[in-house]
Formats: sequence, structure tokens, C-alpha cells
Amino acid sequence: MASKNATSKKSWKKTGLILLVIVIALVILIPVTILLVSKYFTEQEHTVRTDWTFETGDVIAEMDEWQVDFAEAELGDGLRAIQLVPQDIEEEGFSYYDLGVQERLEGALEELKHTGDMAWTATTPLAVLNPYGTGSNGLYLYFETDRATAVSYTVHVDSEDIPDFTADAADSSGQEYSRTHEFQVIGLVPGETNYVTLTMTGSWGNTRQVVRFQVDMPETSSGYATRLEVTDGSSEAEQAEGLFTMMRVNGYLGYGFFYDNDGILRYEMVLEGYGFDRILFVDNEILTCVSSSKLARINGLGQVTQIYDLDGYDLHHDIGFGADGEVLALAEERGGETVEDRLLSVDLESGEVTQLLDFAQLMEPYFSMTRPVGATDDFFWQAGEWDWIHLNSLQYLPEEDSLIVSSRETATIIKVKDLHTDPAVDWLAGDDRFWADTPYADACLTQEGDFVPQYGQHCVEYYADGEEDGVYYLALYNNNYWSLNSRDFEMEVADSVGAGLYQEGEETSQVYIYRIDENNRTFALERSFDVPYSSIVSNGSQCGDSGNWTVNSGVAMVFGEYDADGELIREYAYECTMQNYRTFKYDMTIWFR
Repeated sequence: MASKNATSKKSWKKTGLILLVIVIALVILIPVTILLVSKYFTEQEHTVRTDWTFETGDVIAEMDEWQVDFAEAELGDGLRAIQLVPQDIEEEGFSYYDLGVQERLEGALEELKHTGDMAWTATTPLAVLNPYGTGSNGLYLYFETDRATAVSYTVHVDSEDIPDFTADAADSSGQEYSRTHEFQVIGLVPGETNYVTLTMTGSWGNTRQVVRFQVDMPETSSGYATRLEVTDGSSEAEQAEGLFTMMRVNGYLGYGFFYDNDGILRYEMVLEGYGFDRILFVDNEILTCVSSSKLARINGLGQVTQIYDLDGYDLHHDIGFGADGEVLALAEERGGETVEDRLLSVDLESGEVTQLLDFAQLMEPYFSMTRPVGATDDFFWQAGEWDWIHLNSLQYLPEEDSLIVSSRETATIIKVKDLHTDPAVDWLAGDDRFWADTPYADACLTQEGDFVPQYGQHCVEYYADGEEDGVYYLALYNNNYWSLNSRDFEMEVADSVGAGLYQEGEETSQVYIYRIDENNRTFALERSFDVPYSSIVSNGSQCGDSGNWTVNSGVAMVFGEYDADGELIREYAYECTMQNYRTFKYDMTIWFR
């Protein structure tokens, strides 16, 4: 009996030892796995696309003058279309985001438009799939009509859960009525047979011509979903027009996705790397990030017309208009001691890029109190990085040459005055306890009213003018998440504030609208509404002039449209790895009139 008990005890000891080893392994493995995954996606942001090849049908002609081949586009038995294939597409270093490549494609396309005695009509148009390599499901059409008309189109598919998509085409000429038509059909659903109806309308509203054709659209280049899970909210308000634009979807970097109000993918933009931070509209073109170190202007045909190379810098996390002819960009110096603390100025005409601000110098008295992220900090995957301020949005105020930035790491909104002449910190808005023992205690605006201030906020934007000079309103996504990783400082926050990267209870994030009163040096919470909790990333932004809000809760993997009162109209669930950075809604006037 004693021998049996001894054997049983040894067995239990062995089992306990195995369990202990497993627990220890998990304790080590889980953080290491998170670290490796996080590092992987951080590094992916800087990766540049090396494979631009795509499936085509047979090559039907070669144009050596432009070093471009013409190939049949495999679009089924309906519309006959071609694809332009640069002859050097497989060579190392090739990119569509190269003005030389774009000029060659333009030359080849122009030659096609004016080839011999060929008459391109609405029934026999020149059709090119993704002519400039920047939009995988964009279909270029060129044709002429006997009289000046405007063109609209409807895209229909057989799937009952995909509603029709109707749009008024924005012609490349900029004219509403014309005899020559050149535009992209936007809205063709990847992986589906699309039935397109073109309608040509005269200036008096009379229908001049109707043409129908069929397109079997290939699957997405990225492999991303063409349909999102849609849930209706309690609000019966109408949704704003436009397309939801998903920006930097982790796991699918190097693409931008445009979805309609029904959650159907209508355009897949192919980038060199990274992803959008924001889209700016300049002279009937868009300007956006196309890699971590490159901005580009793109017209409605998908053609890249100008490139801005940020040599020596990487983008993080916003771009916006500055003074006349200038775009501002948040960035970090590649290989620099610190990260996410620089402001660049980009001259839209010359392309010259200059560093406008180094916040480590601007706020040196506070910077000297900080340290790099440590291995035991909440953001341990950044260990060794000196992410002391983490700027994530910018807003320029041209009337006074000032800049408002959002600092996630300090949970503070910062205003810089005299940006282009003698920049200095004007004020700080947030929990003033954070700044009490720093040289910036006196720069804090006084909180007016009883509310929990923002923590870890993103996407601070100018919302509205106030009732007098010096008073205005700012909108922001209050992540409502408190974490400090660059300074040995502790601060108790309200129980409603999240402390984990993922929701652990009933935490919510909010859209906040602050009233800033510079005359009295105060800030107050004008109104707010709850949204799904997201500890990091995310945005809450108005949809044009509709009064509605587009809100992306990146870690929760949902975005939604809310009415002017903050009631949910419709929510969209998506898949990604860890998070999607932002989702805005744009009317995309480069495509639609």
C-alpha cells in the first residue's frame, strides 16, 4: 500500500511539474507572440510592394515606343476590354507610382484613343481595365456621342444581397455635358458578373441613348472581403452620400478599400505600400499616402500626376492642408532617436519637403523628462523606441498660422502658435494633473464642468466656429484608454476609463465635442456620445455637410454611421489583424458629379 501511495505522489508531482512548465511557457509565449506580431505589422508599414504582376489574357499588340503591351482583359463574353502591361513590370524596382511609368501608360492610352479610323462610340467604347495600375476594379471608358450629353450608369449583379449601384460619371474634361466622354466606371463588384447600363442624357433631361454590357470582374487583388456584415441601428435618419474609405487595414496594408452604404466593396485602390492616413482633394485630384515615405496626386482616371518623396522620413499618422500651396504631414525621421514627433511641410508645386517642427526641440523641457518604452510597459512591443509624444492628428488654423495636434501618449491636445515664424506652445487641453510637475503646468486650459477628460484620443478635428473670436469647437475620438509608456508617472483615473487594449468590462469610447475658449483659457465638453471601445487608433468624423458622423472603432473592428444626435444608423463589421486605423466617408468628386 505504501508503494502505491508513493507512486501516486510521484505521479501528481510529475503532473504538477508539467502544468507548471506549461503555465510558465504560456506566460512567456503569449507576450513574445504579441511582440512578434506587433513588430511584424510595424515593419509591414514600411514594406514596399515588389510584385505588380496580374493575370491577363493573350497579348494582342506591343507598343515599343511606350514599352507597353496590350493584352486582352479576361472579363467574360460581354464587353471587350484590354489591359496595359508595362514591359518592365517584372523588373526589380518597378512601381506604378513612378511618373515615368505613368507617362508611358498615358502615351499608350492616347495612341489607342486616336488609332487610325477607329470610331469609339458608346456601343463600341475603348475599354481598359485598371489603365494606370492604381485601382484593380476600375474600368476606363472612352467614347464620343453625336450630341453633348452627361453620362450616368447603374451596376447590377445577380446576387440578391447586393443592391444596384448608380452614379453620375465625372468626366475627365470637368464638363457635365460633352460629346467626348472619358471616365472610370466605379462600382464593379469583384468576383461577380456585373451588368452595366450607361445612360446618356441631354441638357434638358431627355435620354439620348442607353447602352448595356456585361463584365465578369476578377476577384480582388488583396483577397479582402467584397461584403461587410451590416447591422442597422435605431436611428431612421438617411445616410450621407459617398463611399466609406477604410485606411490601413492591418493584414492588408498596401490597399485602400471603398465601400458603399450597403457594405459592398466598390473600389480597391492598389498602393505601393503602407495605406491611407487621409485623403485630400486638390484641383479635382486626390492627394494621399501611397507608401510610408511617399505621397501622390491621383486623378479620376487613376493616373498618378505628381509624387512627393519624403526621403529620410516615414509617415505617421496624418496629413492635412497647411498654408497656401502646402500640405503638412506628421512623420518620424528614419533611424532617428525618437519616433512620431516630426511635422513636415510639402510644397505642392515644387515637391520640396522640409521639416517644419521637431517636437523634441519645441517641447524640450518636457522631452527631457521622458524615456524610451521599457520591456515592462503596457506597450512593451515598442521596447527601446522613444515614443514620448505619439502625434496622431493635425489641424491647421490658417487665420492665425497655428496648429492643433493630438498627442496620444500624453492624452493631450496641443496648440502651437506662429507655426511658420516663431513656433511655441500656446495651450494644452487634457487632464492637467499630468502636467502639474512639468514646465507646462501654466499652459493647461482649465477644465470647465464636471466630466471625464479624454484619454489616448485620436483624430482631433476643427468642428465649428464659436459665438465670438477666440471660441471654437473641436471634435475628437476619445479612446477613453489610459496608458503611459515613456515616463515614470502614475495617475488615478475614473473607473469608466479603460486600462486594457481590449474591452474587459463595460468600457466605451466616445465622440467628444469640446468648446475651446481661448479668451478665458478654458475647455468644456459641449456634447458626446458613446461608441464601441477601441483603446488605440480610430476616428469620429463628420460626413461632409450631412451632420452625420462616420466612426471607426479600430480594435473593435467596426465602423458605423451615426446621425447628428449620435444615434447609430448602420454599423459595419470587418476583418483585420489587430486593427484598422481609420474610416472616413468621402463623396469622391473625382469619380462622381
